[in-house]
Amino acid sequence: MESLTYKQKIGMAVGKAGISQAELARRIGMSPQNFGKKASKGDFTQDELERMAKELGAEFQFFFSYPDGYKI
Repeated sequence: MESLTYKQKIGMAVGKAGISQAELARRIGMSPQNFGKKASKGDFTQDELERMAKELGAEFQFFFSYPDGYKI
């Protein structure tokens, strides 16, 4: 199974939230142009992804999860 790119995931998330990508960019303090460039490259920081999730009413999770419950 092929995994989704950041750009695809963000596109799906803004669609679910009922806002545009440009609106999400403005809400996190970024120009729509810069946001688009970062989305194409998958070049967001963890902080930016967490801010996006907050604005979308979601939770961002990025970690390694081990069978014993340990997460990094």
